[in-house]
Amino acid sequence: MSDSCIFCRIVRGEIPVAIVAESDLALAFRDRDPQAPIHELVVTRRHVTSLADAENEAELGAMLLLAAQVARADGISKSGYRTVLNTGGDGGQSVAHLHAHVLGGRAMHWPPG
Repeated sequence: MSDSCIFCRIVRGEIPVAIVAESDLALAFRDRDPQAPIHELVVTRRHVTSLADAENEAELGAMLLLAAQVARADGISKSGYRTVLNTGGDGGQSVAHLHAHVLGGRAMHWPPG
């Protein structure tokens, strides 16, 4: 884990967040700057910079399964939700730690940006 990465610090419990779900390989918590009525983040417990650097199938699977679990728990799985993985600067990634956004609670429009 990176000493300065904000998501690594959250995983280590150094920064308090509202945890909504967790597994051995991933952690889900409420976004502090929500972009939708429901906006959770799902991060890998181990520091991985982005999807471009991901190599562990178990971590990626755990992250996506936890995202689906969060959507079910939030009651948005039937109406629909958006799962976003931003990769790199041009992709809109603002924190260099692999994470997925789970957004819902309203209609999502396309194109997103």
